[in-house]
Amino acid sequence: MKVNNIEIDDTFAEAFGMSATGVIITADSQKWALQAAVTMSGFGTSVIGCGAECGIDYELSSDETPDGRPGVRVLLFGFSPDGLEPQLRNRVGQCVLTSPGSACYNGVEATQQLKLSAGPRFFGDGWQTAKKLGDRRFWRVPVMDGEFIIEDTAGVITDAVGGGNLIIIGTDRVGLLETCEAAVEAMSKVPDTIMPFPGGIVRSGSKVGSKYAGAPASTNDAFCPTLRGATQSNLDPDTIAVLEIVIDGLTAQSVAESMRVGIKTITEVGPSKGVTRISAGNYGGNLGQHHYHLKDLLP
Repeated sequence: MKVNNIEIDDTFAEAFGMSATGVIITADSQKWALQAAVTMSGFGTSVIGCGAECGIDYELSSDETPDGRPGVRVLLFGFSPDGLEPQLRNRVGQCVLTSPGSACYNGVEATQQLKLSAGPRFFGDGWQTAKKLGDRRFWRVPVMDGEFIIEDTAGVITDAVGGGNLIIIGTDRVGLLETCEAAVEAMSKVPDTIMPFPGGIVRSGSKVGSKYAGAPASTNDAFCPTLRGATQSNLDPDTIAVLEIVIDGLTAQSVAESMRVGIKTITEVGPSKGVTRISAGNYGGNLGQHHYHLKDLLP
């Protein structure tokens, strides 16, 4: 099928069940809340090598946060709650506690909880104090610019989804990137989702396994233009470059909506920028529990 002269492959994205948690970071200004959030999300592209997939969900105004200051919600995705807890502890301790004027609160409402303050509150070296407001406990940790406020626990859900994806193919490398940038901007407005790779876009792609022992993943040769002719290529002769957008979401529905918005934007922006096809990555349906068929997501 073609939409605005862009071919839509009859295929599906294969995504995986994951666990997810999140925090709300506030600061004296939006600039510093965002700085802490960006730093905390660093090195959070793929659980293959990063321990967690992290990203900014959305920014919050001062009337939407627990302490009446501007804030940012960060989401973290991992294989299990046990795997997420050390990631949460280390990232908050190293990147939020250290950021000027910051505070950190639970960002996901759920029955199951992770220990958010375990680790960062002990930085107080015994001077930290606890205060309970309703059924929520907070810690006040003395630091050089005042106090670091951190909530005791953060919710974690175990039916999140990671690995929704769109593969965008084109004959103009600059135009392809510009199209993907527009798609990421539109997709970032879908709540409860993140796109964990740099700027929301991944140029490497991957397939499971490698010819080298110990490597869990390797280059997606079927979509590498320079390997056309040397491998079983999935590309047309005029293809110059391929980019991918990977989506994680707190729910299966949020991932589907993000992909739908992405396809709509790509088919609107891409025709004038050399985009020729939209495809998706899967493993034959044998690994991931969630299958997103592109034909069901067409605008």
